Amino acid sequence: MSQRYTGAYVSNAITGINYPVTTVEYLVVAGGGGAGGANSSGSATGGGGAGGVLSATGYAVTAGSSITVTVGAGGAGGAASNYTVGSTGSNSVFGSITATGGGGGAGGVNQGGTGGSGGGSGYNNNYAGGSGTAGQGNNGSAGPSGGNGWEAGAGGGAGSAGTASFHRTSGNNGYSGDGGTGIVSSISGAQIQYAGGGGGGADPTYARSGLGGGGGGGNGSNVVVTSGQSGLNNTGGGAGGSAYAAGAAGGSGIVIVRYPSYLAKAASTTGSPETYITGGWRVYKFTASGTITF
Repeated sequence: MSQRYTGAYVSNAITGINYPVTTVEYLVVAGGGGAGGANSSGSATGGGGAGGVLSATGYAVTAGSSITVTVGAGGAGGAASNYTVGSTGSNSVFGSITATGGGGGAGGVNQGGTGGSGGGSGYNNNYAGGSGTAGQGNNGSAGPSGGNGWEAGAGGGAGSAGTASFHRTSGNNGYSGDGGTGIVSSISGAQIQYAGGGGGGADPTYARSGLGGGGGGGNGSNVVVTSGQSGLNNTGGGAGGSAYAAGAAGGSGIVIVRYPSYLAKAASTTGSPETYITGGWRVYKFTASGTITF
């Protein structure tokens, strides 16, 4: 008489069987954009846009095939000269998946750079915030109506666009835009926010600077001849804008891969990813470029 198995499958920790990996879940975050730069007689500058974010389950992998992992660097800040746009962050890659680096923030009368999320514009509303990439991030914000060097736009984040700036009407009630918010992912085993935009810089006499978006976005500066905060590394955060100073750098990106822990370990990795098991998942966290072979 034939027999039929009715129990649940058990993990390789008990059976010693290494079930092969056929699909994985991923989070790919690109480098954030650098902030705009200006010299000591220049202007407040725009915040950098966050790096683009892509995540999904069910990504097919093939045993014995090496997959390239690239962790994008943050973009450099603009030089200490008038009207210098910060550099775009570098792309992050996992196999066929590419997240786009964040756009640079503008210095003075320039448009914010395009990218995963767009950078903030300079102080004049004739120049728009940079455009984000659909499905990866959001737009940066423009400078204020009537702006003349005191307030600037903010970088977009993966979760929302940079907020609007406001030109002062009296006293020092103007304000620069706040960076767009990032998104929260639990792929690492903890709830972590990634890819916040950088806040706009401001002239301290007339305005407050913008706050960085949650997820590693840097705060803008409103201290004369002072750069804003850099984006936080391994979050893809955009840099905060400056006040009459060189721009700060965007934060580097990150690539995280996971799959059920009862499946076989990766055959090999390069780039020294952090590797651990949590909550029934085997996690590979890349903070530097490398490879993974299943």
